[in-house]
Amino acid sequence: AEYMGRGSVVLCLCSKMISSILLINQKGEILIHRSYKGDVSRSDALVFCNRVVAAKETGETPIQQIGACHFIHTQIQGDITLVAITTSNSNVMLILKFLYKLVDVFKAYFGAREGVIDENAIRKHFVLIYELLDEIIDYGFPQILEIDILKKYITQGGTRTIDLNDAEQLKKITTSATGSTSWRAEGIKHRKNEVYIDVIENVNVLISQKGQVLRADVAGEIKVKCQLSGMPECKFGMNDKLVMTRDGNKTKSQDRGIALDDVRFHQCVRLSKFDLERTITFIPPDGVFELMSYRITENINLPFKILPVVQERGRTKIEYSVKIKANFERNIFATDVVVKIPCPRHTAKGNIVNIGAGKAKFESSQQAIMWRIKRFPGDTEYTLFAEAELAPSTQERQWSRPPIAMAFQVPMFTASGLRVRFLRIQEKSNYKPVKWIRYITKAGSYQHRI
Repeated sequence: AEYMGRGSVVLCLCSKMISSILLINQKGEILIHRSYKGDVSRSDALVFCNRVVAAKETGETPIQQIGACHFIHTQIQGDITLVAITTSNSNVMLILKFLYKLVDVFKAYFGAREGVIDENAIRKHFVLIYELLDEIIDYGFPQILEIDILKKYITQGGTRTIDLNDAEQLKKITTSATGSTSWRAEGIKHRKNEVYIDVIENVNVLISQKGQVLRADVAGEIKVKCQLSGMPECKFGMNDKLVMTRDGNKTKSQDRGIALDDVRFHQCVRLSKFDLERTITFIPPDGVFELMSYRITENINLPFKILPVVQERGRTKIEYSVKIKANFERNIFATDVVVKIPCPRHTAKGNIVNIGAGKAKFESSQQAIMWRIKRFPGDTEYTLFAEAELAPSTQERQWSRPPIAMAFQVPMFTASGLRVRFLRIQEKSNYKPVKWIRYITKAGSYQHRI
């Protein structure tokens, strides 16, 4: 069995797939039990509830075999366990993917309204959940998982967006659900055709006391807000290393490109085109969606350099000198910069001797000196001088010296060097859309040992 990029699931018919779906509370009580094949009894399900859920062992492994049954499960916000039961050698990754998507469907229907998907929310929407499970799965095989399509005829409050007695409207739904672009309905119209692209990166780095980079990677995602009419086909190109190397003789650009790792695409992307041309071709869903996510581990541009000097003066005082240097261009500004400088547990008082910019103070709840800078210009450095006065302690235990940590946002900068080379949009009406591209780099786990 395999998951194809069209919103529906293409399955090997020899597989029996899902026999039952369960929703179980923390006590191991079954809230929802939907059986599709009748080959798994309620007593089989209760064995799992008592042995795994009630015993608080759901976090050990997502797959449990008890007798002839395989229980594949995931947690919904810690309170509810969502379980798929199968009696055959099914595609486990496909079932897990289905469970995650089912959680998204629940969130779209009542998660935002209730705040959390807990036992009260499950009991409140008891009928709705059974109705969804009947429509989403047919004899154990996942069918329609597109939220926009489901909401057209499984509604809340008794108001439907379509007339179920209208054969023409039902035909359109069937075409959308079973067609090659189930994520996008036909006939979408916008007064102004626009597309917004956000390249968001989280940079993770660990630097040693001597300033050596021990670990660095970038976890990125490309989000798209699509407001395009009709059925547009988009072509999206980046400075991918393979493309730049292949086209090296045709361009004068000094950009050597980036090496993408662990790429994951939205189902609308045509993977065969990406494999052949290294361009991302897709018919986008309407609204906001994540086009792709990626990880990069080579040639990372660290936005900030931390230069700390920490000296212990006997048992009563620690002196800090922390310099932060921005490694991006002067016309770029970082915002909401926070530097967390750790202090020992028995710190009685923190004194700020001198500060280059922003505000700083010792916060006992954080056990650290918190240095905050609202706006940090590029190619600039600021230094903080501070002291921590220590309370007398009978413990001889040495201070563990946790690392300095940073939080920040840098608009119009990417730590990976990723750039959008082009975005081409074709639609039969030949309109000229407005395109917006924005880059932003955020701190993931950004640490420097002291």
